[in-house]
Amino acid sequence: MIGKNQLPKINGQKQVAKSRLFTIEQLELTFSNGEQRQYERMLGSGNGAVMIVPMLDSDTILLVREYCAGTHSYELGFPKGLVDPGEVPEQAANRELQEEIFYGTKQLHHLSQVMMAPAFFNAKMDIFIASDLYPAQLEGDEPEPLEVISWPIKDYKTLLQQPDFKEARSIAALMLLVDHLSPSKLASQDNA
Repeated sequence: MIGKNQLPKINGQKQVAKSRLFTIEQLELTFSNGEQRQYERMLGSGNGAVMIVPMLDSDTILLVREYCAGTHSYELGFPKGLVDPGEVPEQAANRELQEEIFYGTKQLHHLSQVMMAPAFFNAKMDIFIASDLYPAQLEGDEPEPLEVISWPIKDYKTLLQQPDFKEARSIAALMLLVDHLSPSKLASQDNA
């Protein structure tokens, strides 16, 4: 572990706003050097979220294009969603696949857990590779059918240049996949 900083003391905390999706909490902090500060943070829904990189075959990934209210645009990314109460992330991943791309999976591989903006948000997302897909459909909560797009993995650099593929978690998932699929290539670059 690199850092040796002592966590600041929380002197007080209070809820300052709440919506259907988020709670905003204000923290009164004292750092180890005596400095006092006020921070705000968003608290997520508590069960976490999942993102799935579906592999149609060993050379092809599946993406979805869906409406994103934050940017009021359609964006390209990987299937994702919240972990429902009583679910483990693997169950949520398989459910989300069936809701969003109408495939289930017989094989999930956990790639990583990422955090979105940890400076002010406590949300965590588990990223999985799904392979050995089979047709399966569950009713989801999407307001319209999502466009499913197949993409050759070897053209991942072209995907990174797409104007509608900008969501950081999807980019992270893609790069984790590329790293997972080609560790020998990375090792040979390190020795060059």
